[in-house]
Amino acid sequence: MTGSEGEAPDRAHAGWVVGGEFAEVSVSYDRSANGPRLRLEDLRTGRVRLVDALELETIVWLTEEQRHRMLDPSAGRWRDGAADV
Repeated sequence: MTGSEGEAPDRAHAGWVVGGEFAEVSVSYDRSANGPRLRLEDLRTGRVRLVDALELETIVWLTEEQRHRMLDPSAGRWRDGAADV
């Protein structure tokens, strides 16, 4: 991690790792586009997603039912034959 505790890193790909029992994701601050975004990388597969403020706000406003449906691994990620990348 770069910067002081609580500060976002200044360059892309330098960030924090958030991990738990089922996932480990690198989270960093990306300024390479028109506006700042979070760069999320699944450390298991290497898949990367860039998320802007509107996408983050949408996650915050999801109902519990919508959030549970979105997080359900049987909806796609862990199905037989599903690609890891």
